[in-house]
Amino acid sequence: MSKRLIVILGPTAIGKTGLSIQVAERLHTDIISCDSRQFYKDIPIVTAAPSAEELKRAKHHFIGMLGLDDYYSCGRFEIEALAKLEELFASHDDVVMVGGSMLYIDALCNGIDDRPNVDEKLRDELWKRYETEGISNMLGELKILDPEYYEEVDPHNYKRIIHALEICLETGKPYTEIRKQEKKQRPFDIVKIGLTLPREEMYDRINRRTYVMIEDGAEAEARNVYPYRHLNSLNTVGFKELFAYIDGDYSLEKAIEEIQKNTRRYAKKQMTWWKRDQEINWFSPFEKDKIFEFLGI
Repeated sequence: MSKRLIVILGPTAIGKTGLSIQVAERLHTDIISCDSRQFYKDIPIVTAAPSAEELKRAKHHFIGMLGLDDYYSCGRFEIEALAKLEELFASHDDVVMVGGSMLYIDALCNGIDDRPNVDEKLRDELWKRYETEGISNMLGELKILDPEYYEEVDPHNYKRIIHALEICLETGKPYTEIRKQEKKQRPFDIVKIGLTLPREEMYDRINRRTYVMIEDGAEAEARNVYPYRHLNSLNTVGFKELFAYIDGDYSLEKAIEEIQKNTRRYAKKQMTWWKRDQEINWFSPFEKDKIFEFLGI
C-alpha cells in the first residue's frame, strides 16, 4: 500500500486546525505544521498556534521549534519535513500536513527549484537601494518585471521582494518563470484538501478571530516580544499593528482594524496563489463528512 500525505490548506481563519486534528484522530497519525510563523516559540496567540488541548489530541511537528532570532527557510523545511515524513511513514500509512504558508507547502509537495547564483555586486546594489529609498520603488520595479509574482508577494516582505528582483535582473526572466521548473517526484502520494468560503463569510471569520486573539492576550504577547520587533520572525500581520499601538502611533481600535484589513489582504493573496494549483480538491469547512468520505476515512 502506498503512503499518503494529506495536505489541508486554505486561507487564514478558515478552520484548518480543527479539521486536521479530526482527520489525524481518525487515521491515528501525526500532523506536520506548515505555518511558517508557528515554527517560532513564545508567540502562540498572534500566530493562532494550536492550543495545549489541541496538541494533546494529535501529535504535531514543527510547532514552536525555533527561537525568534533563528533563521529558517523553505529549503531547510523541505529537507527536514521530508526526513520527518520518512520517519513517520515507517509506522503510518497516512500523515497529515496543515498550514497556509504557500511557499513552504510548495517546497514539500513540489521541491525547491534550482535557483541561479546571484552576482554579489548586484545583491549589494539592491540592498543599498533598499536602505536608501525603501521598498516602494523596488516593489514598483517588480510589478514591471514580474507582474504575476507582484500580485502574490507580501508588499511588506522586503526580503522576498529583493530576492525576486535579484533573480529577475540576474536572468532577464520573470522570477515566476524560474520558480515554475519541473516538479520533483516524491515517494508518497499527495492529496490536497483546500478549504474555502464565499469572500464575505471568509472575511467575517477573520474579523471575529481578530477579536478573539485580542481577548486571548495578544497585546501582552506583543509587549513581551517588543524588544525583538526588528526580527524577521515578528515582521508579520498582528505584531506590526500591535507594535504601532505600543509605539503610540495607533489606538487599540485602529490596530485591530489594521490587523483585520491586512489579514483579509493576506487571505486574498493565499487564494490567488492556490487558484493556479489544479491538484487541490476544494470543500467548505462545513462539509467535513464529504471530506472524510473523499479521503475514505
